Amino acid sequence: MDVWDYIIVGAGSAGSLLANRLSRQHKVLLLEAGGSDNYIWVHVPVGYLYCIDNPRADWRLRTAPEPGLNGRSLLYPRGKMLGGCSSINGMLYLRGQAADYDQWRQMGNTGWGWDDVLPLFKAHEDYAAGEAGDMHGTGGEWRVENQRLRWQVLDDWAKAAQEVGIPATADFNTGDNEGVAYFKVNQRAGWRWNAAKAFLRPARRSGNLAIHTQAQATGLVFDGTRCTGIRYLRDGHPAEARARAEVILCAGSVGSTQLLQLAGIGPAPRLRALGIAPLHDCDAGENLQDHLQLRLAYKITGGKSLNTMANSLIGRALIGAEYALRRSGPMSMAPSQLGAFARSSATVERADLEYHVQPLSLEAFGQKPHPFPAITASVCHLRPDSRGHIRLASPDPRTPPVIQPNYLSAESDRLTAANAIRLTRRIMAAPALAQYRPEEFKPGPGAQTEADLIRAAGEIGTTIFHPVGTCRMGTDPRAVTGPDLRVNGVQGLRVADASIMPTIPSGNTNSPTLMIAEKAAALILGA
Repeated sequence: MDVWDYIIVGAGSAGSLLANRLSRQHKVLLLEAGGSDNYIWVHVPVGYLYCIDNPRADWRLRTAPEPGLNGRSLLYPRGKMLGGCSSINGMLYLRGQAADYDQWRQMGNTGWGWDDVLPLFKAHEDYAAGEAGDMHGTGGEWRVENQRLRWQVLDDWAKAAQEVGIPATADFNTGDNEGVAYFKVNQRAGWRWNAAKAFLRPARRSGNLAIHTQAQATGLVFDGTRCTGIRYLRDGHPAEARARAEVILCAGSVGSTQLLQLAGIGPAPRLRALGIAPLHDCDAGENLQDHLQLRLAYKITGGKSLNTMANSLIGRALIGAEYALRRSGPMSMAPSQLGAFARSSATVERADLEYHVQPLSLEAFGQKPHPFPAITASVCHLRPDSRGHIRLASPDPRTPPVIQPNYLSAESDRLTAANAIRLTRRIMAAPALAQYRPEEFKPGPGAQTEADLIRAAGEIGTTIFHPVGTCRMGTDPRAVTGPDLRVNGVQGLRVADASIMPTIPSGNTNSPTLMIAEKAAALILGA
């Protein structure tokens, strides 16, 4: 049996950074259920189209049917390789808002306020613009660059946003992200920069880190209430490893939650119903939060759209040539290029909407673009009140859990969705976009009343892949983890990934997840 100082489960964003930090001083085993990231479509930015819903790269999970989405079940992508979701995500570098973290601190999580976490973001940052100063770091492992493209229709959309009161901004990451700008991306010279490249490649040189791929964790090993190791299947064969110090779960809001529940950590009545003896009664699996995006699409006239290029043989050849020669153009694109953070109403104190604007449209993710010029203005509610859950479907660790986000279950979220559609229509009707004569076809101009807009949100809403909160940290009796990320009620076990977030940040979640891993390393090494 292998014995290590620390065992980390999950080689995604959090696990990769944490393995890098801990292996500088300790013997570390890192388990990854997927394989290597040596797949060309991981590294070419537009390759996310070929990674999501691909069994080589994605767990291909689905939600349960969602009442708020008119009974639809959604694809729920989760990375399944070295780098985890950082190998298949949108590559956008966003921290959220200062008030998000101050709220965590106010909820009793000492050490998690904005002033506490800002140095942690900067610790691993390599900001290409060279604007280190008070807000950014340089020389770290996590590369942040400007996008290598521009689109006139997106420039004009930004002007339209300013015409309706959304200010221009130069940086979404200073603590107040309200404004409109092109997103910064985690790329290096036109290639995706994932956590495996950033943190695992240099960590391998220490000699202290062992990485086992195709190694799916199946259960935690306990001696009484102390976690002492992990059971897993490696290439289908049972194996077990022991940890002298700690086991650290970095398997994400789905994987970490599932492992805790399998070990008897979670709502006791539900565990007993599955024949699992409760070890600690808590809310593991509850408090699921996610960002639901509404994909509004508009036909345009007289402007350049990626739809036309992508549907043309010559256009595709030109796109490929530009990337081959310059590492720029559509193949270097993040899924969203232009962003905006705005308020859904005048009564909202800080931005509660995020726009992802693209110079293309398609019927569904992974399908071909529509055969006419169009743009998409996706908008998501940043701080939803709806809460869902992730619960075991079976005591068999190979059975996916039940994922029930409960999108739009809160009335406040339904009202915000209606306001988000109204604001998008105001932007599209602004003078800067008049030259394109935009014509809404998703959801369509027929939706006008409050009830119509809420129904339309249920028709066009889809996940933006940001599940958090199922192992929330806190100081109350039902919290799963404490501010030190130790799992309550047991010893020798921590969680360090997006599942510990008590509330979802006001932005994309990959960079906050890296911050959590940086914090976990500081807590562990400083103990």
